[in-house]
Amino acid sequence: MIEPGASLTPGGPAASADGPHSSADRLVRAFNEMRGELVSTLLYLLGNREDAQDAAQEAFIKCWRSLEGLPDVQNLRAWIFRVGLNTAKDMQRSAWSRKAKPFLADETLIEGRDGAPAEQLEEQEDLARLRAALLDLRTDEKEVFLLRQNGGLTYEEIADLRQAPVGTVKTQMRTALQKLRKALTPSAAE
Repeated sequence: MIEPGASLTPGGPAASADGPHSSADRLVRAFNEMRGELVSTLLYLLGNREDAQDAAQEAFIKCWRSLEGLPDVQNLRAWIFRVGLNTAKDMQRSAWSRKAKPFLADETLIEGRDGAPAEQLEEQEDLARLRAALLDLRTDEKEVFLLRQNGGLTYEEIADLRQAPVGTVKTQMRTALQKLRKALTPSAAE
């Protein structure tokens, strides 16, 4: 499991073969910079932090194994997110994780906030509704939403990653946003 403060620096001959600006250094630097966002995205797909961290670690290993093709990757950030999403899908399909795992209690707590207990409870409920609403999205809508919001990718980058027209990606995002608004707006549920 990738520890929150840990730095990814795999050993071996590829790690230092090409000097300070090698593909290996580029991959490690990019992965370290975006690890938090990737784990957060995978958390919404997998349902718990431990699986999300395992998926991020497995994604890094897959990226590392594809190191020789790295110079051909035009958008490293998008590529890493795609590998991470595919890894999460593989984990969901595997017999090992077919059982749905609930969110852990400590993941639903809002840390570092001072305020009245009623406000904290309301924020926790809002967060729980958001997570539930995200889980209810279709897979393509969820991926587009998470790549755009957590991954910070443009519609064009998402379309390229998913090998889909930009218009389709925008439609999926619009549909995801409409469903999320409906699920999160208290008056819409009444």
